Amino acid sequence: MSYIKGLFHGLGTLATGMKVTLREFFTPKVTEQYPENRATLKMYDRFCGELTMPHDAEGHNKCIACGLCQTNCPNGTIRLTTEMVTDPETGKKKKRLVRYEYDLGSCMFCHLCVNGCPTGAIRFSTKFEHAVFTREKLVKQLNR
Repeated sequence: MSYIKGLFHGLGTLATGMKVTLREFFTPKVTEQYPENRATLKMYDRFCGELTMPHDAEGHNKCIACGLCQTNCPNGTIRLTTEMVTDPETGKKKKRLVRYEYDLGSCMFCHLCVNGCPTGAIRFSTKFEHAVFTREKLVKQLNR
């Protein structure tokens, strides 16, 4: 008697599996054919591709060289080089950004640098093609 129960139980589980398989066979596919659809590919706004520092038309950015992005980065991906300059209007010394380096190869895209920036000077873009032959090409200078 237990043999027949086991047989019917096996047929029932087989029918359940075949039902799932047939249902998935007729659902529309969501696979992207990446190299062929490069022109129509839409990346979502939340996607983290690479860190960018937007500039205005005159070439200025919003970075005040506070260093919060550098201290928030767990991997040491961001390196700031600053200098102290005297403001001609007020006569006070303030920091000025000389070089902003970003190592894309060691970034883990955690958003801690972007969230910690008080002026919103950096953000992630949706650019995602970063294949290079040497790791040195992944180190980028964001301020220009």
